[in-house]
Amino acid sequence: MHAALIVGASRGIGYALVETYLHRGWRVVATARAGRDGALPGLRDAMRDRLEIETLDITRSTEIEALAVRLSGRRFELLLVNAGTKSDETEALADVSTDEFARVMHTNALSPMRVVERFAPLVTPDGTIAVMSSGQGSVANNTSGGREVYRASKAALNSLMRSYAARSAVQARTLLLLAPGWIRTDLGGPDAPFGLEEAIPPLVETIEAQRGRPGLRYLDRFGSDVPW
Repeated sequence: MHAALIVGASRGIGYALVETYLHRGWRVVATARAGRDGALPGLRDAMRDRLEIETLDITRSTEIEALAVRLSGRRFELLLVNAGTKSDETEALADVSTDEFARVMHTNALSPMRVVERFAPLVTPDGTIAVMSSGQGSVANNTSGGREVYRASKAALNSLMRSYAARSAVQARTLLLLAPGWIRTDLGGPDAPFGLEEAIPPLVETIEAQRGRPGLRYLDRFGSDVPW
């Protein structure tokens, strides 16, 4: 039975990914911030012993380390880091506070890579490490501007993941940056054109189709390359 560690799984895309992998017969360890586990406990009750819930705020390095200790000795075919945040889309870049800029960068770029670095030893040698990016992280595709802080954080994440891949070139693991599209979630908002029921199945199919292909790819949910 395959095992997945899904980080940032209390709602939206993360929760839908947990549901999907459980329904495919996987064992899943799902993380959520303390007191913010949403519907995960009910899903755990329904799935009996195939879902475990762990507490993790990825912006707190002490919690990353504590979870790594708790999971030491375990092995996962998939590590999927989904946690992230957004900024005020209506705020002009010149008006964004330094603290707000740092918060978004910390949550969306630095923290996911800390998780990748710390939990990579728990991923099987031929397993997959996937990080939820965004099409807005594409520098080449940025022809309209807007959402500058969020875009910058995802572009930084992509660059950091590319550096990680360069340092890990001798490994056989699949490395993925995923751009799921604009989806109706708390993060995506109610105006997004796609629901989770439309977006998650092809996203999971893309992750599974890449299994066993070493190296880093930046893909949309249908498996097409996204320009860097």
